[in-house]
Amino acid sequence: MGAVATDSSSTPSNDKPRRARRTRMTGAERRQQLLEIGRTLFAAKGFEGTSVEEIAAKAGVSKPVVYEHFGGKEGLYAVVVDREMRRLLDMVTSSLTAGHPRELCEQAAFALLDYIEEYTDGFRILVRDSPIPQSTGTFASLISDIATQVEDILGREFKSRGFDPKLAPLYAQALVGMVALTGQWWLDVRRPKKAEVAAHLVNLAWHGLDGIEAKPHLIGRRKA
Repeated sequence: MGAVATDSSSTPSNDKPRRARRTRMTGAERRQQLLEIGRTLFAAKGFEGTSVEEIAAKAGVSKPVVYEHFGGKEGLYAVVVDREMRRLLDMVTSSLTAGHPRELCEQAAFALLDYIEEYTDGFRILVRDSPIPQSTGTFASLISDIATQVEDILGREFKSRGFDPKLAPLYAQALVGMVALTGQWWLDVRRPKKAEVAAHLVNLAWHGLDGIEAKPHLIGRRKA
């Protein structure tokens, strides 16, 4: 009697496709993931509007993982803010290389606008009032740090023009504050283009300095 043919298609196969195993993140990778998720949520909803539950859900982890890495929402927020403040300060500092004072003003304006354009979420977080103390200070203190660098540039320019260099800190704060506030406005409108915004900022700053009076006086009745 001949062998009975079998239908191989009816034979159970051991070659079933296996589910791909998830690659487990390292501690550093998980921390970076939580930072990016937190950054996005804090920018969109603010500190109060963001919860640990939402952060954990976006990351696909349980709440204890967030606490393990940052101690809680406050810790995560503090790291996000500190990182953004350092990034912005580094961008502005590295832009202030050797050059004519007007060119340095252009470079500083571009540095801030570049940061706003490339790290929009970070800037949204920085300009909000922080609900917790930061190791690197506040946005106001960051602006003050930048103004200190601009102060050195203005101090040299004031000396060359015969103005009192002791007034350089005042003018530095005014100029940097002007750029920062304009940056907050441009953050949402994004018009005109970045280069045009920088040109107008420098135009106002530089030609304002061109017409500066060594001893300005008030023309109104109030004198004090």
